[in-house]
Amino acid sequence: MTLDRSLKGKGRLGRARGVLSRDERIAKMREEDRFPEGRSPFGLPKIRVAKISTGKKKKAKDETAEGAAGAAAPAADAKGAAAKPAAKPAKK
Repeated sequence: MTLDRSLKGKGRLGRARGVLSRDERIAKMREEDRFPEGRSPFGLPKIRVAKISTGKKKKAKDETAEGAAGAAAPAADAKGAAAKPAAKPAKK
């Protein structure tokens, strides 16, 4: 029997949080000197979490040229082209 999704992983959140908690906001504001001593911890502005993007790795120019040459070789093969059936026309 499977476990319901709501019962899994109580200690962790499934997605990234959009804003920080009150304690985290106060700590961040103190780092930026935006939270003076004696200020009320209520009514703080929301502070967005900086998203970390890993991005895709870029291939070197040499690897790209070798990959293109390697992909062109099978297409030039006459036996491979004759063995494949013709593509079906696209439906509208």
